[in-house]
Amino acid sequence: MRVVIALGGNAILQRGQAQEAHIQRENIRTAAKSIARIARDHQVILTHGNGPQVGMLALMNEAYDAVGNYPLDALGAQTQGMIGFMFEQELRNELEGHEICTVSTQTIVDTADPAFQDPDKYVGPVYTKEQADEQLKLNPDWTMKADGEYYRRVVPSPMPAEVLEMKSLKQLAASGEITMICGGGGGVPVTRDAEGKLVPVEAVVDKDRASVVLAEGLEADALLILTDVPAVATNFGQPDSKNIHSATPDVMDSFGFAAGSMGPKVEACCNFVRKGGKMAAIGSLDQAAEILTGDSGTVVRADVRDGVRYYD
Repeated sequence: MRVVIALGGNAILQRGQAQEAHIQRENIRTAAKSIARIARDHQVILTHGNGPQVGMLALMNEAYDAVGNYPLDALGAQTQGMIGFMFEQELRNELEGHEICTVSTQTIVDTADPAFQDPDKYVGPVYTKEQADEQLKLNPDWTMKADGEYYRRVVPSPMPAEVLEMKSLKQLAASGEITMICGGGGGVPVTRDAEGKLVPVEAVVDKDRASVVLAEGLEADALLILTDVPAVATNFGQPDSKNIHSATPDVMDSFGFAAGSMGPKVEACCNFVRKGGKMAAIGSLDQAAEILTGDSGTVVRADVRDGVRYYD
């Protein structure tokens, strides 16, 4: 099978961890071991988030005032190289003899997208309320929103329309043997001006939504969104919460998940299945192989009996 695996940025740098290079490397090494269990038997196209990393680079820019701040699109491109090369090395260590490559990718977006009026994509580290207020004093053009019990910076996250490098990615995927790392951070957001020239956009594309564009374009059989939760839960944090084993897209839509966190992941899975994908799933990184076989995580399929099943 051809499997697109979308790995959350928080799996690379877990919530509350120091943003040290060696810590990210250790997490990527752990992720590579889990992904390799699938890549030994299936063709994997790996995408990854970059929220913590983009935010870190933005803070580093702020601290060095000798030059102007680099825009978010440039920072996103930097994270593709940084995270991509770490994954490529660790996957090569796990998959001896396998061909693995990292491809920098750009994603076409529409500057009229309503997301630019209501930023909701989390980037950077978590802050307490007091720390968030202090950051807003230092950066008055930032927007902060609650993320659980903490606060984080949010930026616009327009819908992806097209992956610019899709033709090249199709040629690489056609071999059936190359493990690809692409679409990092949802791809660097770009648009075309009145003359048709490519220009960058100050935003971050949601990597789960971009992964659907990749998966559809590459005719993938499955889409796995791996994160730090074992399954999708109804009424998360409430006494009546239940972990979902499997469900149809229509049932998943009916639960109404949060726009800034689980919502885009569920939306991505539902869209992929509606567009002809065999299955999509959300679950824990360390259970990647079990999620693919339907023994872990939350699986979205068109043929779930009674529409939904829950874990006991």
